[in-house]
Amino acid sequence: MIKQKKQLRAVVITAEGFEDEEVIYPVIRLKEEGFIVDIATRDAKLVLGRLNFPLELIIRYYGTLVNAKKLEAKNYDLVLIPGGFEAPDRVRQIPEILEFVRRMNRQKKIVSAFCHGPWVLISAGIIKGKKITGYIGIKDDINNAGAIYTDQPAVIDGNIITARHPRDVTDLMKAIFSKFKK
Repeated sequence: MIKQKKQLRAVVITAEGFEDEEVIYPVIRLKEEGFIVDIATRDAKLVLGRLNFPLELIIRYYGTLVNAKKLEAKNYDLVLIPGGFEAPDRVRQIPEILEFVRRMNRQKKIVSAFCHGPWVLISAGIIKGKKITGYIGIKDDINNAGAIYTDQPAVIDGNIITARHPRDVTDLMKAIFSKFKK
């Protein structure tokens, strides 16, 4: 477990059609490492994953459901945006979430996304000049946003951590936890 003076707080932001394993595994791992975990959706709505996993089951034991439109950067050490092509596309259309991601980035807090999740970072305008990875299908989006697509399981560039695919979720979590080990 990561030893810290204060309890670390993470928020996982998602929407209908999330990639099931990209929410389940990170939330459980964050909880195992001692994080307080919030799971944010638009209007704190219970949603289903792409494979019909009910978000309610992960919230029941591992996190608290919160309204994604009311997030404040001062309350978190980490934001994680999972993929599933549908969920990040929905998330990036919510101005309050984009502003939250910008504030987390300005405060140099950990901003993480994987698979299609980097779409949210693109829409927030925070990846220009950064080395980023993501699902190969959004490689052009990443490059067109001024970032450098890097085909590796997980990429750390300052406070931004990205991963390409659900199979890389363990690499992503190792990269995230490396930023909190002292």
